[in-house]
Amino acid sequence: MKVLIIEDEQLAAKKLIRLLKEIDVEIEIAGILGAIESAVNWLFSHPLPDLIFMDIQLEDGLCFDIFEKSKIKTPVIFTTAYDEYTLRAFKVNSVDYLLKPIKPDELKTAINKFNQLNSRKDLAGLEMALRQLQPNQKERFLIKVGEHYKSVEISEIDCFYIKERCNFILINSGKNYAIDYSLDKIEEMVDSKMFFRINRNMIVNFLSIRDILAYSSNRLKISLRNWTEKEELLLSRDRVADFKMWMDR
Repeated sequence: MKVLIIEDEQLAAKKLIRLLKEIDVEIEIAGILGAIESAVNWLFSHPLPDLIFMDIQLEDGLCFDIFEKSKIKTPVIFTTAYDEYTLRAFKVNSVDYLLKPIKPDELKTAINKFNQLNSRKDLAGLEMALRQLQPNQKERFLIKVGEHYKSVEISEIDCFYIKERCNFILINSGKNYAIDYSLDKIEEMVDSKMFFRINRNMIVNFLSIRDILAYSSNRLKISLRNWTEKEELLLSRDRVADFKMWMDR
């Protein structure tokens, strides 16, 4: 079994290798990478490994950017000192999520889980099994309208946004409704192929984008259907490259 390790702490990487060898001496380490860019470059230029161990917080950002910049079909076991990214981890090719310091028995359990999935010879079967491990993405939001409650399908939502410290949705009928979820939480709950967070105050639906304009200082301005607020919808500078890749997937 060939294993790729994406980990920016050398001591943690060495410990993981030692624990893996104790489980199976035939495990081959295909590479050790410590940053998003080096990982993306490696994945473009090498055959995919059988399994990837991936730390979530790398030296140049969160590892989830790797999934945005490269097509990873290989199963992933996440390793991290934090448990706040659990849901987000299971929205990608995650087999398991191990908290540091990694315990030998938990690592062995994760490897056994991967081996059980991998025992299915066909890749389609493995991908299906991985999808079954992932939590369901949110399909609708319950909102309150006066004394009544209404369920809004996710496909009806043009965007989620913040206004005056409150959270709202804009639906394709042009109506706005307050919701209880924060944008950080919503970003974890919705399909990343359909929704993109353009800045800290807004998440947009791909289908609601009417136009994209070049703006000053290499920024982009977005026009949404049904958006009637005076505020211009500007893409954060640090999100422009990811946004272009998202639009071009």
